[in-house]
Amino acid sequence: MHPFHVIIPARYDSSRLPGKPLMDIAGKPMIQHVVECAIGSAAGSVTVATDDIRVEQAVQKFGGSVVMTSPHHLSGSDRIAEAIDKLGFPDQEIIVNVQGDEPKMPPALINQVSELLVQKQLAVMATASASLDNPGQLTDPSVVKVVTDCNGYAIYFSRATIPWVRHETSSRLADNAASVVRRHLGIYAYRCGYIRQFSRQSMCELEQHEKLEQLRVLWHGEKIACAEAVEIPGPGIDTPADLERIRHGVGR
Repeated sequence: MHPFHVIIPARYDSSRLPGKPLMDIAGKPMIQHVVECAIGSAAGSVTVATDDIRVEQAVQKFGGSVVMTSPHHLSGSDRIAEAIDKLGFPDQEIIVNVQGDEPKMPPALINQVSELLVQKQLAVMATASASLDNPGQLTDPSVVKVVTDCNGYAIYFSRATIPWVRHETSSRLADNAASVVRRHLGIYAYRCGYIRQFSRQSMCELEQHEKLEQLRVLWHGEKIACAEAVEIPGPGIDTPADLERIRHGVGR
């Protein structure tokens, strides 16, 4: 397998769940669960990139690797761009961005997106998709949808329902959504040189509207490879309700 590294951006402040990386799940801070999942992959190293000394101390306490970054970054990708400079990674090194609120991220999926970037030579970024978990996700703006071309490259990402089946009623569309609509999984692989370039670019109009930074990649004419996930992650954590659900699931 081609060598790669995992970086986990972990911002302390969250509008819906402040202090999220340190929330307890089955006796461990959430960030520790994410790190342990990443360590289970083939990554050569796993590093947390944070903006808060409390997260830094928590990671150090369980023996993880951590780098401090600016509190002013607008996205996880910007935080990773600073982290790779501090870590001294060369431009050709592959990084997998694992979100800090994904305590059930399968190691196999981390490996998959890294290898997908190697295989898809035209792509500057690689990611994954899966079917909807339930019909309610069809119109849920927090569930990002993706449409790809015949070669497995993303055409567009949206919080809206894409593709829309014009001649279906809403109820029939919901019934058939599992085979029509793909949800995007928030995991990315890219080379250090590209993420350095990306972080210097301004937000594009589509990105500002949808609040999806991957649209900046497409806006500039670059390609994102997107494959069906070999293993689907457990639920991520955005709200207190999400946290309670995952606590119940992990504790079983």
